[in-house]
Amino acid sequence: MTRSLFKGPFVDGTLLSSKKKFVWSRQSSILPQFVNKTFMVHNGKSFVEITIQESMIGHKFGEFALTRKKLIHKKKDKKK
Repeated sequence: MTRSLFKGPFVDGTLLSSKKKFVWSRQSSILPQFVNKTFMVHNGKSFVEITIQESMIGHKFGEFALTRKKLIHKKKDKKK
């Protein structure tokens, strides 16, 4: 379910008021005033550095900080 339009986008208050570049609130929306700024978004274990571009406006911070690693299969060596 989406957020009602009359409420506006959700943004954590600490992002607007302070100059902190660390974001724990992955559900916060990206606003136009964040363009060309760099944020460190928490992915559950560590922080991922993200530079905001114009195409990211309206999306959530959590969409750009992946929480799972890519699965890499190891190749087996043939024994002689």
